[in-house]
Amino acid sequence: MSPMLRFVSLDPTPSITGTLPGAYLVGKDNVAITGEVTLRDGIVVCEKGTSEAAAIAVQLDLNQERLDQLGSDTTVEGVELKPLGTWTLQTCLLPQRENPYLLVLELARHRIMLCLTKLEDWQSIESSEGTLPMRLLSAAQSVFVQALVHAPDSIKPDSDAAKLALRALWIALEASERLALFQAQSDFPVRVNGEMYESIDTEQTEPSRRKPILHPTRGGVVLPLKPAVGTVVSPHVYAPMTQDAITRSCDFITVPMRWIEMEPAEGEYDYTRTDRWIEWAIREAKIPIVAGPLIDFRSASVPDWLYIWENDYETLRELVYEHIKTLVTRYRRTVTRWTVSSGLHCGEHFKLSFEQMMDLTRICVLVTRKLHPRAKIQVEITQPWGEYHTHDRSSLPPLLYAEMLSQAGIQIDAFSLRMQMGSYRPGLQTRDLMAFSSMLDQYAMLDRPITISSFGVPSSKIAPRDELPNWPSAGQWRQPWSESAQADWLSAYGAVALSKPYIESICWHELADTSGSTDMRTGGLMDIKGLARPALDRLTELRNGITESKLPQSWSADAFLSSPSVPS
Repeated sequence: MSPMLRFVSLDPTPSITGTLPGAYLVGKDNVAITGEVTLRDGIVVCEKGTSEAAAIAVQLDLNQERLDQLGSDTTVEGVELKPLGTWTLQTCLLPQRENPYLLVLELARHRIMLCLTKLEDWQSIESSEGTLPMRLLSAAQSVFVQALVHAPDSIKPDSDAAKLALRALWIALEASERLALFQAQSDFPVRVNGEMYESIDTEQTEPSRRKPILHPTRGGVVLPLKPAVGTVVSPHVYAPMTQDAITRSCDFITVPMRWIEMEPAEGEYDYTRTDRWIEWAIREAKIPIVAGPLIDFRSASVPDWLYIWENDYETLRELVYEHIKTLVTRYRRTVTRWTVSSGLHCGEHFKLSFEQMMDLTRICVLVTRKLHPRAKIQVEITQPWGEYHTHDRSSLPPLLYAEMLSQAGIQIDAFSLRMQMGSYRPGLQTRDLMAFSSMLDQYAMLDRPITISSFGVPSSKIAPRDELPNWPSAGQWRQPWSESAQADWLSAYGAVALSKPYIESICWHELADTSGSTDMRTGGLMDIKGLARPALDRLTELRNGITESKLPQSWSADAFLSSPSVPS
């Protein structure tokens, strides 16, 4: 009999039987492990491939209906608890035992532990003492203890223990998001104005010679320059209104070079659309250009003719070499940074062995470095939480892939993260602010600069793909996706990201909606008619905040976390 964990579900009468959508197992160091998560008669059953302790990550609807289970008293420390959305949450590592665990109690335990761990990592226990987030966290701990007291008597989903645990979880989640924003507001000014770097640069290096240096206590590097904000431009959208939007809101642009668009037929390249954007950026806007990913095996990027060679690695390798050589040679006088590859660790569509993943990445880097030695080179990590690895053992967990590249001596200047949420596509489910902040801190341990190369959410709800049964929810943050929800997400998550001393830049995933190839419908800063959404103004405000070394006064936790929510 395979090792398993069991949990009592939150719902007395669950509507799902069988595989639990969006759920997966997590082992040590937050690495997804082999296993299957199913729901049987109200019990979540986790069959895993190891006898070691494991955690479960699940999607949870924290909507008005569930909030009503807390009763009429929903005000804690003066904060009115409101629907939070649909988030992916996880438990602590748990050993097997005969009796099932109470799922909501274990989710609350992990969230409280995560808050305490991050406070220690950020060295902000003293500075945050007595603040509203800390009072909320203390309240969550108190309710959690009450739930523990009741837990031995009954672990049914409608028991007192379950109700108390849900209350503790709700308060802890509210506290954790406020803690993430509190830390961002504290770190942002000293990160942006250079004080954080100055305090560590004991040798007082000349500004022109400054390089990233390791943070002595928090882990990761501290960058000497201000972070930058940019956007991805679609080759299908080119108009004066989009150019004006870039001029007032962005420090750089990313020009995608999808293989399917650059070489739609084998040996026949089409540079027209790409050339006009690059020419505008160089001659008129005079802003830096990031290009790529050059090699990306997602279905939206691969030309049909390349699939012929998906099982012939030697030929595929040669085609990759020639493709990169062609593009880098053409654009090396204009591009300042290359994203040479994306998502090779996932094994998406093209199944590669470990050796082939490493070899192909090495080729992408070496060819680009040889042809354009002055350029910055980055490798893009997709699905950074790595949930895909629980179902595909031929893939590599994202952090392990990045660590192996470093150990192999492959010389890259930064790792980039594709950080999108709110879609039904794999790995794009919604996470909360604290989970986002904690994930970034994990990648900081690579001791390299980090860029967020595709950052965004939709401005309206995205429908699931009908051909995919049991697909996980896209999730939502605080309220259903709308233009105002998109803008709030950009402000809050952007502030958290750019307060990190190791984050070099963030790049919004789409300037304008397009009928052509896109990563997320309705995800643009502008709609398909070229009309600006509120998110564009927020990006401009964020850029101005970097210039002024302070976040806008209106960007408080209450502004984002206390906004009216629509019941889902």
